[in-house]
Amino acid sequence: MTTPPVGAPLVDVVLPCLDEEGALPWVLGRMPEGWHGIVVDNGSTDDSARVAADHGATVVQEARRGFGSAAHAGLLAATAPYVAFCDADASMDPADLVALAAPVIAGDADLVLGRRRPTTRGAWPVHARIANLVLARLMRRASGVALHDLGPMRVARRDALLALDLKDRRSGYPLEMVLRASEAGWRIREQDAPYSPRVGRSKVTGTIRGTSIAVKDMSRLLREVGR
Repeated sequence: MTTPPVGAPLVDVVLPCLDEEGALPWVLGRMPEGWHGIVVDNGSTDDSARVAADHGATVVQEARRGFGSAAHAGLLAATAPYVAFCDADASMDPADLVALAAPVIAGDADLVLGRRRPTTRGAWPVHARIANLVLARLMRRASGVALHDLGPMRVARRDALLALDLKDRRSGYPLEMVLRASEAGWRIREQDAPYSPRVGRSKVTGTIRGTSIAVKDMSRLLREVGR
């Protein structure tokens, strides 16, 4: 286990954000003790940045649109020895990251991902769930890792993540992380994480168009890896 300097966070939590002012107070209020939130504002038109700063988060502005752009900007801004990723829409509880981080901090795993477990029937739309099942099957075939979800919640060491040199800046970023980590021989683990209805309007899984874009991005990445 790496011990940060006194007063420095053990884990930085990267929260890609696009118009999430309604969810951020709850999300940042659930940050584990000794952890720090990094909210990456990916072009919000509401008061997300101000709300995030008012609730103690570091705010990073990332003008280039795309989940990967926001997630990677947060990784580059992080300084803690461990980095976690979580959506900023209150669909997942940052407090649940503690259980995911434990194997990484203990040195028993290199990357732990949260397998989404819906808390209500409407938390995960059917079209998004079907798309995830198909992509997860392709991911298992490409990586050889027994994973069932391409969810946003994950934890790893900061220096190791940077060494993966991830290139995707769209919806394929989480998938590329798994594929590159597998190629590098990482010990990858999956653990259950509750998944609740999000606050506000969904940009990806809640819409057929958003899900379709994510599927196209990830399918393209899988084809490139298979060449």
